[in-house]
Amino acid sequence: MEQRRTGRTGAPVSALTLGTRAIAGVAARDLAEAVGLVQAALAGGVTAVDVSDADGAGLAEEVVGTALAGRRDDVFVSVRFGDPVDADPAHRGNGRRWMFRAVERSLDRLGVDVIDLYQPARPDPATSLDETLDALADLVALGRIRAFGIPGFPAEELVEAQWLRSGGKSATATHVPYSLLTRTAERTVLPVARRFGLGVFAGAPLAGGWLAGAYREGGGQPVSPRASADPAAHDVGSPGNRGKLATVERLGRLADEAGLTLFELSVGFALTHPDVSSVVVGPRTSSHLDAYLQAAEVALDDDLLDAVDAVVAPGTHVLERDTGIVLPALTPERLRGRALVR
Repeated sequence: MEQRRTGRTGAPVSALTLGTRAIAGVAARDLAEAVGLVQAALAGGVTAVDVSDADGAGLAEEVVGTALAGRRDDVFVSVRFGDPVDADPAHRGNGRRWMFRAVERSLDRLGVDVIDLYQPARPDPATSLDETLDALADLVALGRIRAFGIPGFPAEELVEAQWLRSGGKSATATHVPYSLLTRTAERTVLPVARRFGLGVFAGAPLAGGWLAGAYREGGGQPVSPRASADPAAHDVGSPGNRGKLATVERLGRLADEAGLTLFELSVGFALTHPDVSSVVVGPRTSSHLDAYLQAAEVALDDDLLDAVDAVVAPGTHVLERDTGIVLPALTPERLRGRALVR
């Protein structure tokens, strides 16, 4: 599999990065199967793993730690923190106090001495960006992490982060949702990442399953763990999603005409952008993993990319909620000048 670089650090990563949200679900019913899935990804040429400490409340990290035994030096390990790991409100967020506890817990579960990349899962309005960056830089100085990143939305925080911390102890990477249905990053995060030499980990290339191939007009309501967990986001009959389904159908026809599956078109599209370091994927089964590995070898020509642009224009998205975060400037309070609810 093609090896790429994570921004100005030069650390090599595979074109695909193994995400662990789905693997945590597998581990809940069969730990050995989950470990085997990670090992199969590594055997297939994947050299980067992105794990959240909230995936299975740490279970995903334990799976990755077991799979890494004897091959730690061959794998780039990225850890995201900040999402709730349990019911305790103190066990979340991007503040120094929790961060220093969270990193030790992750190191212990992973069975490693240092994490290659450590980054918040999402922005934390309750914590100043300055505090988060200072704490992350201190973890680098302590040798607990090699580098750190920050989430890509809102993009202005990436700029602020570079202004707050310049030099060697600044963010070197970011992560952002990027798919055929959510191309917003092309006009926000990706230009900023290029300007500052940040590695970009692009997540959700299948747009929460909408681009996996099951969502086609006339095909009924697909059933999946994601659809069960968030029915409103996957209801093909809702007003907003009807428009999304029509867009998916047009993209599916493009894939058919090109002799590709919609799955292959979607993964190939995310990999094509020159500012993307690696695409984070979340296989749930060995067949899913095989499909991702095959899609990573697909090359899209300019004619096909132009046709995609005619369906979803560059820098746009089909639904705002698919960008991954509600931007503060787009909340009703900001738009209408109302008092913010705290």
